[in-house]
This record gives sequence, C-alpha cells and structure tokens, in this order.
Amino acid sequence: VQLVESGGGLVQAGGSLRLSCAASGSIFTTSAMGWYRQAPGKQRELVASITRGGSTNYADSVKGRFTISRDITKNTVLVSLQMNSLKPEDTAVYYCNTDRANLKYDYWGQGTQVTVSS
Repeated sequence: VQLVESGGGLVQAGGSLRLSCAASGSIFTTSAMGWYRQAPGKQRELVASITRGGSTNYADSVKGRFTISRDITKNTVLVSLQMNSLKPEDTAVYYCNTDRANLKYDYWGQGTQVTVSS
C-alpha cells in the first residue's frame, strides 16, 4: 500500500494548480477515491470524490472550481485534482485516499502543501 501526492505549491489567488496522486494497492483500485485537505487548526475534510464508475461529488466550498479525475492501471490508481480560481481559504495540506478513509486507523501519505496568497 502506497500513497504519493504531488503538485502542490504557492499560487496567487485566482490561479490554478493540478494535484496528482499515485495510489498503489488493491484497496485503492477497488474503492471510490477522494481528495481531502487539512488547514492549520482545522479537521481534515473530504473535498472531492470519484467512484470507480466515474461519478463525482464535491464539497460546496469547491464546487465549480475543482475537478477530480482518475485513471486505473494494473494495481495503481492515478487520481488528479484540477483546482481553478483558487482562494486563500483553499490553503491546506491535500491528501488522497479512499473516500471513506479513517484519519486514525487508515494509512495516509505525506500530502502536498497548497498555499494561496491573497
């Protein structure tokens, strides 16, 4: 089992970033996947998810600005998050995982930092 997130960085408000995640392991190829974020002092929240069939769901705070997509190879899921019209409140560490991942009991990657300046 491995989760590797990348693509974060510093961007001005209104800018765009594309996050990528390589999730290796059968649990990921057989599950719906999601992108989560955790801002300083706040709880980790699910912001976007995608089922194996490609159905997507978004938190109200990112709807219309973020787009999640996925591609499955033999034993790896590549999950992307296109983030447009970024706002300072999008600043957080972003993680990918299954859409039902438990913060305490499930494996998590290191995440990727997104910082949006005003």
